[in-house]
Amino acid sequence: MPIVVEVSLRIPNIKNRSLDENGYPIDHSTMRFTKLIDVPSIPKPGVALELTTSSGQALACEVTRADWHEERAMFVLSCRYSRRSMPQDEYSALVNDAEWRMKPLL
Repeated sequence: MPIVVEVSLRIPNIKNRSLDENGYPIDHSTMRFTKLIDVPSIPKPGVALELTTSSGQALACEVTRADWHEERAMFVLSCRYSRRSMPQDEYSALVNDAEWRMKPLL
């Protein structure tokens, strides 16, 4: 039986950064992209996951931790993008996907 979890994905800053509503470059170290997914079991830290966007773009990431979120009654998987840099096409697919939400940490 699949388990619904929230993924909290950390991505690296891209070379040509997007601008926020005030015209400042977005610092992705202070942002996370979140999405609900189904997993067969809760993955352990270090496990590789392949996440997708609605356009079919695959995003390779690694689970860094899994925490139970009491108020939402679900696990939150903290993940980081696997590569040191993210190509512009992957970033565009992630930002333009309605299922992925950009969420500030602060």
